[in-house]
Amino acid sequence: MLAAQRLAEAGLRVQLFEAQATLGRKFLVAGHGGFNLSNVEELSRFASRYGAEESRFEQLLGHFSPLDLRAWAADLGIETFVGTSGRIFPVAAHKPADLLRAWLRRLQALGVEINTRHRWLGFTGPTGLRLRNDNPGPDAGREFVLEPAATVLALGGASWAKTGSDGAWVPLLQEIGVPLTPFAPANCGAEVGWSAFFRQKIGRTPLKNMALRVSDGPEVRGEIMLTEYGVEGTPVYALTPRLRAALAGGGPALLHLNLKPDLPEATLIHKLSQPRGKASFSDFLKKNLSLSPAVPTLLREAYPEAATLPPAALAALLRAVPLPVAGLRPLDEAISTAGGVAFPALDEYLMLRQRPGTFVAGEMLDWEAPTGGYLLQGCFSTGAWAARGVLNFVR
Repeated sequence: MLAAQRLAEAGLRVQLFEAQATLGRKFLVAGHGGFNLSNVEELSRFASRYGAEESRFEQLLGHFSPLDLRAWAADLGIETFVGTSGRIFPVAAHKPADLLRAWLRRLQALGVEINTRHRWLGFTGPTGLRLRNDNPGPDAGREFVLEPAATVLALGGASWAKTGSDGAWVPLLQEIGVPLTPFAPANCGAEVGWSAFFRQKIGRTPLKNMALRVSDGPEVRGEIMLTEYGVEGTPVYALTPRLRAALAGGGPALLHLNLKPDLPEATLIHKLSQPRGKASFSDFLKKNLSLSPAVPTLLREAYPEAATLPPAALAALLRAVPLPVAGLRPLDEAISTAGGVAFPALDEYLMLRQRPGTFVAGEMLDWEAPTGGYLLQGCFSTGAWAARGVLNFVR
């Protein structure tokens, strides 16, 4: 959609084809948990969030930055603000649907021809696109061919299939020899083999102000959710690449949960050295460390004799509760996906080397980033950059 807007603003005739009944379904779903558009993090740090593609995203963010995104939204009548975490949100009066409606009005005002319920079936000839009209009526099922001067494919990854992001395009690119990286879940929950007692007693319980790490890696701060299958939450999502690599390598995938990351070790041991008297383990931890009632159960799950540990050993456990990860949640449950069109298959402007004039943007590309505004920003930036590539190509 952003590529369509940029190209229409440049004076090109643009046709947009969408397989679903409406545009932006995954965009709307992404806004359900807090409409986080981007982040004001310094750009070099921002680019580092894209891992192996850091240098490429430095260029993409330089072309369409978080500041550009805010200006774009404001031009649509959607004001934004920066939250305490540095994340960029629309002001409270604006919902995801408000931005999407304003965006669609802009596209229509620019003359973009929007065709919903149209399925792309593959390539034909040097520039042709095979399409099928899935709208009800006399033209239902009609197949036809377009011969555009240039094409932008933005067909999504392979998570949240109900929004149309189902990866069904993979065979169509494989047919012409485009190198693809297999899809894998990103920003998803991790499965831990809880006991039946733990699952029944804890259910879904949040743990706030925690820190999480994989083995001896860096800690990630935030809130996690204990679930019937394991753990989820922003720190878990951020560590998905490390967990995925550990699982793929056949080695142990072990999360360490720090329940008191802000408390100096000496202070923690001192608090745990206080007389317990007749207080239960749970009451003692709540009184001295303000830990939730779920923590003692979690500690016993990790170490059955946790309540009998001496202060120093209990402090060590509280700083690194071991959570052995058996696997990641299924691909379709993931917030985003890793894998897709490999960057070596593309030129500088995201054009397919095997098919000049065809550009790729968004989650189709093989990149991943944590939640916090990096995912949507990455999609916006690749869309804007692909539009620039189209302009260079057609002119």
